[in-house]
This record gives sequence, structure tokens and C-alpha cells, in this order.
Amino acid sequence: MVAKITTGKDVYGVLAYNQQKVDRGKGKVLMTHILREPSDGRFDVATMAEDLLRWMPSHYRTEKPVVHISLNPDPEDRLTAEQLSEIAEKYMERMGWGEQPYIVFEHSDIDRRHIHIVSVQVGQDGRKVKDSKRNERSVAVTEELECEYGLHPAKERKRTEVWRLTAVDCTKGDLKRQIGAVVKPVAAMYRFQTLGEFRALLAQYNIDVEEVRGERGGIPYRGLLYTVLDKDGSKAVAAPLKSSVFGKRVGFEELERHMARCAERFGKGSERKQFRRKIEDALSEAKSEQTLRERLRTYRIDLFLRRNDTGRIVGVTFIDHSTRTVVNGSRLGKAYSANAFEMRFGNRGETNRPAQPADMPLETPKQEAVRRRKL
Repeated sequence: MVAKITTGKDVYGVLAYNQQKVDRGKGKVLMTHILREPSDGRFDVATMAEDLLRWMPSHYRTEKPVVHISLNPDPEDRLTAEQLSEIAEKYMERMGWGEQPYIVFEHSDIDRRHIHIVSVQVGQDGRKVKDSKRNERSVAVTEELECEYGLHPAKERKRTEVWRLTAVDCTKGDLKRQIGAVVKPVAAMYRFQTLGEFRALLAQYNIDVEEVRGERGGIPYRGLLYTVLDKDGSKAVAAPLKSSVFGKRVGFEELERHMARCAERFGKGSERKQFRRKIEDALSEAKSEQTLRERLRTYRIDLFLRRNDTGRIVGVTFIDHSTRTVVNGSRLGKAYSANAFEMRFGNRGETNRPAQPADMPLETPKQEAVRRRKL
């Protein structure tokens, strides 16, 4: 599925373009969000534009307040109107536009059904909705949706395309740049619900994150420190860096909001069941920790085990690079908790370091089906 995002000033023009398709019988309105729906079901450009503009204050801080998105599934993907609406809603939410008003049109004027979303990227406070690394995040979100709905990968991407991140190497210097090159994209693209899950994700790239608290001028504050770990991921090899040097998006407050949104999404629908099904399949014949890791990697999932000083397993985290989701084992059920893994694998400690973190080829649905039959 390919997403194309454009921004501009003319909300009337964008709405008129889409409504013309509806008027010619080559389109329809699938859904609206925070917008009035006419009692007779007949939408008109003036009313829609008025609703969208009413959302924004008279003085806003961006030259291009209107955002126009087209989501284009592969022609072979057969999706119902309900599924297209769900995809639009999930896309907007994961891109950070979920609290904005928008209207979703379906177009059928070419050989494939696709949808257009018209919205505004200005909040009621007049500020532009943050959209840093917008295109990179959009690719990550469409990849997630392809996996969730079993869609064909985007034609613009090679089917063996790999999204790469490089683990921090303390021998190469410029640690600030190396840390930032990992921390900022994973914070934007991955979903996690706790700082512990974020820590497990960063550990794959030789990075640790620590929460710090204190007072400044009598006012309490909470912050984050990022540290480079040695190749075994066991100890820091350089002085920690404050999150502020990498920007607000990887600071405590922004990550806390991100984690809250992720927690809400993970509790909805069948995502939790789908995640657990993969783990169950990998565990079914795994007689050792190493075998489990190998089976999980066929699903592009990494396993992170946290052990105490005696070697006992005290934490289990799964990192799914296909859906960009990080989940603590206990969140999936008792069978995936630290106690369950300790009973199953005991003190046979093995490395947490994946062979190639987040560096596994994407599969087509047919390739995935063949692989699953072989397991």
C-alpha cells in the first residue's frame, strides 16, 4: 500500500476534487471524524470546508494547514468499505492526526479502489501538529497495516527491501550522532507501552535509557539519559547524554504520551491475539532458548531476556520488527512471563544480541504462507 501526502492552503479545492468523483458516481464518502454528517447523507463542499476551517483558530502558525492523503492498496487486494475505513482511521491515529477532523473518500474511477483523506494539520491552539520524519513514519505505518490486513507490499518497495539501523559502535566516535541515528527513528516508528519495553528495544543497538528525577528551582522534573553500552550490552562505556540533545520527541514527556497512545491501541481489536499466536507457534517445539530465538526470527521477532546477578530470568520482552511492536511477555499472559521462561529455560543464559537487529527482509503474503507451512 502506497501513501502519498500533500499539504496546501486551499481546503475548498481539495474537497471539490474529491466531491466531483462522488457527484460523477466514481466515489463516495466512507466516513467522517469530528465532522457533522448531513441528515440526508448528501455532502457538499461548502459545509465540509466550513466544518474543517471552524476547527482552526483565525490565526494559525503554518502556511499550509490542509493535508491531503491518498492510500493506495495493491489492485489485487480485496478490501471492504469497512476495512478501508478501519485502515484510514488507524493510519491517521498512528501518524499523529487521530485527534484532527477529517473526511475519508473512496475513489473507484481507475482500475483499483483507493481512498483519499482530507484533514487539517492545525490544532485548536493554532499550532501545527508535529510531523517530523513524516514520510519515514508513513512508510512504517503502511508496512504495519500491510501485515495486519495481509496486503501486498507496496510496488515502490523491493520485496526484499530492508530497513536498516546500525548498532552504536563506541570505537567509531561521534556517539551523539550514532545514538541520535537510532533513538529518534525507533521512538517514532515503534510502539511500546513502558520505558522497560523501550529500553529492551534500544539494547539491540547497544543503547540504554534511564529515567532521572530531581528538582530545579523548587520545581520537580523528570528526564531521560541515553548511554552507550559495551558489545555485550552489560555496562556503559561513555558518559550519558541528556535526551534534550536529541530533541523533545525522545524526551520523557513526549515518550510518555506516545506510550499512552500505544497502550490504548494494543488493547483494541485482534492485534494482541495475533502477536501471541506467533509466540505460541515459536514456543511449541522450542526445546532451548537458542531454538526459540531462531524460530522467532522467522517471524522477524527478537527476544530480549533480562537476568539478575545470579542469572535468573527476571524480564521477557518480544520485539516484532514486522509490525514495529515491542511487548513485555507478561502482557501476553502468564505463559510468557519471566517466571514461566525461568522454569522452561532455567539458567542456560544466552546472548540477547540478535544477529541482525531490525534487519530482516519483508515477505509477500504468499512467501509468509509458505514459510508457515514449513514450520
